[in-house]
Amino acid sequence: MTVLFCLLASGALAETPLRIGVLTDMTGGYSSFSGGGSVEAARMAVEDFGNKVLGRPIKVISADHQNKPDIAATLATRWIDVDDVAAIVDVPLSSAALAVQGITRNRNRVAIYSTGITSDLTGTACSRTGFQWTYDSHSMVKSLAEGIVRRGGTRWFLLVVDNAAGYALEKDARTFVAQAGGTVVGAVRHPLGSSDLASYLLQASGSGANVIAFANAGQDLMNGIKQAREFGMGTQQQLVPLVLFNTEVHALGLDVAQGLQFVLTNDWMKSAETRAWAERFFAKRKAMPAMTQAGVYSGVLHYLKAVAAANTTDATAVSEKMQALPVEDIFVTGGLVRPDGAMVHDMFLARVKTPSESRGAWDEYEVIDRIPGNVAFRPAGEGGCPLTSAKP
Repeated sequence: MTVLFCLLASGALAETPLRIGVLTDMTGGYSSFSGGGSVEAARMAVEDFGNKVLGRPIKVISADHQNKPDIAATLATRWIDVDDVAAIVDVPLSSAALAVQGITRNRNRVAIYSTGITSDLTGTACSRTGFQWTYDSHSMVKSLAEGIVRRGGTRWFLLVVDNAAGYALEKDARTFVAQAGGTVVGAVRHPLGSSDLASYLLQASGSGANVIAFANAGQDLMNGIKQAREFGMGTQQQLVPLVLFNTEVHALGLDVAQGLQFVLTNDWMKSAETRAWAERFFAKRKAMPAMTQAGVYSGVLHYLKAVAAANTTDATAVSEKMQALPVEDIFVTGGLVRPDGAMVHDMFLARVKTPSESRGAWDEYEVIDRIPGNVAFRPAGEGGCPLTSAKP
């Protein structure tokens, strides 16, 4: 009877799906670089892994947190307590990511943030089972600020979205502009979801700055760049988005976006393998992948490799394997996962092409510089994470 019970239990477990939850923005201002594309990227990772791990089928579920931290927290709690979700991925909006970090830490589940940008996720709010996969505000802003100041953009004015992501970007911009030898001459904050940024742009135009930097993302950023171009800005003053996605470049069009410099964490055009993956994604989504969507693919694939290597779904054991295994896939080569949860990899400085330089749809930028991961990312131990030593 005991042997029969064990066999039945083992069979039941084998039929129980390993659930991965994509918590994302389906329809809001961040949906073009997260949303349904992130869900599809997670499914592609599961498919490429073989659809099963430890004999169990893998199921991807998803939900829209509507860019509200309380809804994100409610969904994450229900997923874990009711649906037995093993890992939560993506999570745009930094305040939502921070809320999920606390829940997954307390319940011993894995979280892989591809879109949430605040560096606190690997700093004071770090977790043994939480990973920041694609970027953080430190690596994005440092890589960009040093290059812009070096090329003469020394006086900065910041347009900041009034939320956790905006605050993180503003803090890092002030730090890295000063370190590079520049000055932040002013800043103004605007509400999330602002359709009219005219008054803020006029303040920036009259500030004496030669760089107007956008510490926002999604629709707010695109509205700001469009309106700045309408006002004739961008000739005497350089427009610098601290976070820009290829999907946004495509939506803006080259007439508006040309000349913008931005930081990429991966380049889908860099090799035959990455182009083939991007074409698979395009066939499903009718858009090329944003770096955050490619990051979801990489994070889910690496998680499943770690589950197989650990021979368990226990989050602590799997997280240790995620740190032990190198990250090698279409998103990144030679990536390293640190104890604070940062996945360290090279970054790339890109420039948006002019219409005459483009060879066709989605040929919209060129990579002009590479920033090594150990230069771009904050040294371990400097962010206040108790899981790391003071060593770089």
